[in-house]
Amino acid sequence: MVVVVRPGDLLAVWKPTRGERPLFDFPIGTLTRREVAAYLVSEALGWGIVPPTILREGPFGEGSLQRFVEIDPGADVVAMLRAANPRLRRIAVFDAIVNNTDRKGGHLLPVRGGHLYAVDHGVTFSVVPKLRTLLWAWEGEPFDDAELAGLQRVEAALATGRLAVQLRDLLSEAEVQATTERVGALLDAGVFPGPNPDWPAIPWPPF
Repeated sequence: MVVVVRPGDLLAVWKPTRGERPLFDFPIGTLTRREVAAYLVSEALGWGIVPPTILREGPFGEGSLQRFVEIDPGADVVAMLRAANPRLRRIAVFDAIVNNTDRKGGHLLPVRGGHLYAVDHGVTFSVVPKLRTLLWAWEGEPFDDAELAGLQRVEAALATGRLAVQLRDLLSEAEVQATTERVGALLDAGVFPGPNPDWPAIPWPPF
């Protein structure tokens, strides 16, 4: 739900943990914390992909609070996807790090000025390879220098402990370890990953 945060009367999206619907492959009561964990990884990357997101007590108890993003009404996400717009590459890298199993077109939010945000990261950080996305256009292509530098920033933030400590407050120890291993594997491979053949590659519905 969209709420007003005071002081400042800022618009934000409020997702109470109590409102989560049970999923067969993610523990109940963890999705809002995964939203916050995704924001922390986005910050470590340095690309501002996820709008500011925090845990907060509010209506119905604890939940995630994310700054509301006003999209550019003139932007065409479908056209961006069809053209494999380069702005989507960084989101594909981010999704590979957090093991996003639900990257739909409707989760991409272009804003005036050209920046592209991504939202809805409740089903991320599984220890099982579950990358499911519309962003497969670069499968097997080498990361460019900026993408490699972003991955190295996340690797360093995990290795020095700060990001790892933050994530351990939100995820299981096994999920934090799996994230560290994914980043290392991406750097070792040096290319965009492909889908797990045992898992659907495309989310449904795609938007």
